[in-house]
Amino acid sequence: MAILEVNNLEKIYTTRFGGSSVQALRNVSFSVEAGEYVAIMGESGSGKTTLLNILAALDRPTRGKVLLEGRDITSISEKELSAFRRNNLGFVFQDFNLLDTFNLMDNILLPLVLSGKKYHEMNQRLKPLASMLGISELLYKYPYEVSGGQKQRAAVARALITHPKLILADEPTGALDSRSSDDLLQMFGRINQSGQTILMVTHSVKAASHAGRVLFIADGSVFHQMYRGNSTNEEMFQKISDTLTSMATGGGLHG
Repeated sequence: MAILEVNNLEKIYTTRFGGSSVQALRNVSFSVEAGEYVAIMGESGSGKTTLLNILAALDRPTRGKVLLEGRDITSISEKELSAFRRNNLGFVFQDFNLLDTFNLMDNILLPLVLSGKKYHEMNQRLKPLASMLGISELLYKYPYEVSGGQKQRAAVARALITHPKLILADEPTGALDSRSSDDLLQMFGRINQSGQTILMVTHSVKAASHAGRVLFIADGSVFHQMYRGNSTNEEMFQKISDTLTSMATGGGLHG
């Protein structure tokens, strides 16, 4: 069953005085099944960040619809948007977006505090999550006291603690060293295997090679897509690299 449906999405940005316009997205359509792990790739300026912002209900399209479990998120009122995002979407960012004045535990629990959950329930959710992510011993430390990889683990915990329908990850390995990136990607694999749907925007071929499907975006459109099938991560890495080379040289792939 499709948990996310993107139908004929277009986004046109017009300059302040209406003198010129830029089309960031052109007729983008795709769906994501419940439990899928999808990576979105494309060069800078391809439209993938605009797409992610619309999927996150941070921006609205010029035309088209985005349905999350059948509900059109593009028509939700501004008043309801914050609660909708908090209750349905989990976010993992390149720069972690942790509050330095909060320890890791308070950062992780913040979405539940804002939702008015009781302390007992928050604690029940936190303990197994912190254990799974290997940060139980770090919960009372502040972001500036831990490594980049540990910050990202806390950010993943914050994204998962609301039991979101969809995790949106924006370049989640972008600020990590190689070892921390490997750890995070293995963690995403385990999280996905537990049934969590993940949509990740990335420049990293290595990160994308862990996904079950890769969507390639060029000039605001879905240019091509690739399914893992029985491919290993190494085989996916090579296929993705070949596709990106073909895109860069004007090859004849089609979405």
